[in-house]
Parts: sequence; structure tokens; C-alpha cells
Amino acid sequence: MTTFSSIFKRSFLEGYANVELSTSQILVVMFFSLLVGLYIYLVYRFLTKRTFYSKSFNISLVLMSVITASIILTVQSSVVISLGMVGALSIVRFRTAVKDPMDLVFLFWSISVGIICGAGLVEVAIILSLAATATIMVLDRLPVIKTPMIMIVNASSDADANIASEVKSNSSAFIEKSRVLTNGNLELVYELRTKDGAALSKAVSGVAGVTSVSLLSHDGEVSF
Repeated sequence: MTTFSSIFKRSFLEGYANVELSTSQILVVMFFSLLVGLYIYLVYRFLTKRTFYSKSFNISLVLMSVITASIILTVQSSVVISLGMVGALSIVRFRTAVKDPMDLVFLFWSISVGIICGAGLVEVAIILSLAATATIMVLDRLPVIKTPMIMIVNASSDADANIASEVKSNSSAFIEKSRVLTNGNLELVYELRTKDGAALSKAVSGVAGVTSVSLLSHDGEVSF
């Protein structure tokens, strides 16, 4: 007996019939996804400026593009397999923290290349990779404002006003970040901008009551 549900099920399956993929098509997709993945590997190796280069993460970028392309090919081959794969991948949890925002960009770039190559749009993947490389290189070479410096001063409590006067005279901008007073000993921490760190350190160290001056550079978050 033919029912509405059986008709709907048959029409649905016929609309999403299995797509036969030849071995040559699979090899071509895998080859180009691997080729673009290796390109991403080289770009990450030579353009990133991290102190500790992660080779394992870079290798994972290549594998990510190839694995993603194979998943897209599998999804295209059968609607039943695609639904099962969606359910299987939904339980996967990635708990590795991404410390550098650029790592997240390269990771998404690798996944996108796998999806695009798996869909058979290799030209789009190549153009995307070249555009991403050019964008990273141009933006990386744009001049940026020099980050402020951190100065730590240890002195007696009565030298406070003179220290502030010398800091103001030898810096273009400054903010007092910390003030610790212990048994008449004062520790001051300034975040400041200066063109001549040596002159600033010499001027502050010459203030009566100052016992030590430390001038540090940093590349973290700044206040101004």
C-alpha cells in the first residue's frame, strides 16, 4: 500500500541519490588539498613571529585541509553517510586553547581550503590562499605605534614629587600604574613613552632618595 510517507521518503532519497566518485577525482581533490595545505605550512613557517614555533601545529594545518576535503567528498557521495557523519562529528570536542589569534586564522584557513577543494572549486582555494598571504604580508609591515615602557623606581617616600617631575620632563606621556609604600620605602611603577630611555633613567636615578631604577619594554596590552 502506497502512503504519503512512503512517497515522500522515495522522492527524498531519489533527490539525494548517491554520487559516484571515480578514483581519479578523489586523487585530484586530495592532491590539490595537500598542495594548498603545504603552501599554508610554508606561509605559517615564514610569516609567524612567535618565540616558540610549534611544528606540530603547523603539520596539523596540512592534515586538516586534507581530512576536511575527504569529509566533504564523503558527504557528497551519500546523504545517509552525510547525516551519520554530522552526528559523529557533533560529539567531537577540541579542548586545546589557541593562544595566538593568528593561529586561529591559519586553522580556519586550512579548514576552508579543505571544504573548497572537496567541493571541487580548486581555483577558489588557490585565489583565497594568495589573497590571504598578500593581506598578511601587507598588514604585518604597516608601521605601528611604539609600545610604552615600564619603569620601576625604588626610593624613599619623600622623593615622590621629584621623581614625578623628572618622569614628566623626560617622557611624552606617562601613567602611574602602581604605588607601594612600606616602612618609608616607596616603589613606583610607571607606564610611559620616551624617546631616550637612558636619559630618563639617569635623570630619575639622580633624584635624592632614589635607590634603584629599572626600565623595561613590553609587548602586551597598553593603556594609551
